[in-house]
Amino acid sequence: MNRARSLRSSWPQYLAISPFYLLFTVFLLGPTLFSLYLAFHRWDGIGEMQYVGLDQFRFLIEDATFWLSVRNTLVIWVLSTVPMLFFALVLAALLNNTKRLVGFYRVALFIPNITSVVAVAIVFGALFANNSGLVNITLQGLGLSGVPWLTDPWAIKVVIAMLMTWQWTGYNALIYLAGMQSIPSELYEAAKIDGAGPVRAFLSITIPMLRPIILFTVVVSTITGMQSFTEPQVLFGNNSAVNANSGGPGQAGLTMVLYFYRTAFGQNDYGYGAAIAWAVFLIVMVFTILNWRLVQRRAD
Repeated sequence: MNRARSLRSSWPQYLAISPFYLLFTVFLLGPTLFSLYLAFHRWDGIGEMQYVGLDQFRFLIEDATFWLSVRNTLVIWVLSTVPMLFFALVLAALLNNTKRLVGFYRVALFIPNITSVVAVAIVFGALFANNSGLVNITLQGLGLSGVPWLTDPWAIKVVIAMLMTWQWTGYNALIYLAGMQSIPSELYEAAKIDGAGPVRAFLSITIPMLRPIILFTVVVSTITGMQSFTEPQVLFGNNSAVNANSGGPGQAGLTMVLYFYRTAFGQNDYGYGAAIAWAVFLIVMVFTILNWRLVQRRAD
């Protein structure tokens, strides 16, 4: 009776938070469960679903294009995440020692993160164009040969990685800056009295104190980096010589999510697309856990 009375008296509060759970169920939980159901069926989006059991996943294991997309994603992730977090840490350290125009620098660092990825990808495509791109024009002006940025398999990955690095470096730098500003100044004063220089204090105080934050940025960068889609899709979407969803010549920029999109919405193979989506989820989860354990072990 007391529990029923408590529920009756609390219904306004439950009613107030119900929109979130309704939207969550309709637009997230429902589609997620349906995609799992769809992964065991063959469906073109119009006709009847045909139950195929584990055939989609068996084909996935033997699908060379899928494993190519996995390799591309991992390479792009490494090429973008390592320099991104390094430069973010350096920028945060420099900004932490800056006394003037701090607010301006913070806004400047955050602008790339809130800028439309589509617009940035178009700009990068123009900058790294093989013949008329500003980067190659500059290299040729210095007496160097131009680089086939948008046709060479490795150069394609480098361009995508640079785009992602440009977008997320400032965001991570601000996170590191917030962590640095929470470190007690007494630690640095004690280190200075003991004769430690700036570099020694940074390695012995700043880095150890930032390890939980570094763990957070590594995990988030893993999740976002391994779900890259817009960058290769837009970079090669305006190239009439290649399929907009192929990731460029030789499928060098074909990522896992882009392959899922091409299969499901380009080829109308929603069943196999759902199987790819769940495989991507498992791969991202595995690498996230591995990075978590690796960074946490070093922190201990």
